[in-house]
Amino acid sequence: MRVTLTGATGRIGTRIVTALRQRGDEVTVLSRSPDKARAALGVEAVGWQPESGPAPAAALAGRDAVVHLAGEDIAQRWNDEVKRRLMDSRRIGTRNLVAGLEAAEPRPAVLVSSAATGWYGPRGDEPVDEDTPAGDDFLAEVCEAWETEAATAEAFGVRVVRVRTGIVLDRQTGALEKMLLPFKLGVGGPVAGGAQYLPWIHLDDVVGIYLAALDGKGWSGPVNGTAPEPVTNKAFSRALGRALHRPAFAPIPGFAIKLLYGGMATLVVDGQRAVPKRTLALGYAFDHPRLDEALESALAG
Repeated sequence: MRVTLTGATGRIGTRIVTALRQRGDEVTVLSRSPDKARAALGVEAVGWQPESGPAPAAALAGRDAVVHLAGEDIAQRWNDEVKRRLMDSRRIGTRNLVAGLEAAEPRPAVLVSSAATGWYGPRGDEPVDEDTPAGDDFLAEVCEAWETEAATAEAFGVRVVRVRTGIVLDRQTGALEKMLLPFKLGVGGPVAGGAQYLPWIHLDDVVGIYLAALDGKGWSGPVNGTAPEPVTNKAFSRALGRALHRPAFAPIPGFAIKLLYGGMATLVVDGQRAVPKRTLALGYAFDHPRLDEALESALAG
């Protein structure tokens, strides 16, 4: 398979590039810094500024598939400017990618686009799956705009899959990496009471879902990139404490997180009890379906 990726130098993108090359696929990446991407990944890289104009059709023509991961990092303190970048990087960036796809000849058959469980908004303990409508908070608005732009490629015959990824377990980046220090110091614990659900997934399974979505002609529309059994923040904290052999009883009040992180606090104070109903129905078998084993694997990786 010949695949073009955006956002390939991030942790998920790097792992997908490695997995594709290991199975013999030909990979090209679109990057703001193509020389750096080429050196880091060892693949062909083409320059593209996602908010500035359509993706270069020449880097998409004749490809079998496109994986779209590019977007402003959500895990930062939000202000008006950051929120603008979060929205524009996904709405305008995805719109410009689709414009490049439309101009490509021959056109790739499939687009697998990143999305997020933020689509659902705060839902308490209500189970949500891929049929659940979008929420109404800022992050849900971003996710809805993101997915809407990706889905427009269906109008000219591209199979589109939108992977709504949860909290990815990876000790080098993301939420887990930020949790490790307080837990190692013995002051980790549940956040904001701990009753909110945390839609987690091991990095290996994120990569596995993307590969399955590329290969499976029956895959289309939204699929949840979350483990089959979401857990509460309190249960996750206890499991992480067990994995690190540290106590996990120091509660962190929600107002403290909000003071520290501003609007971004919604990522940890709120949550979604997201279940991968369609992902499982399409036949994906999770490598790490159980939290304790998944944490042990992530921390060892």
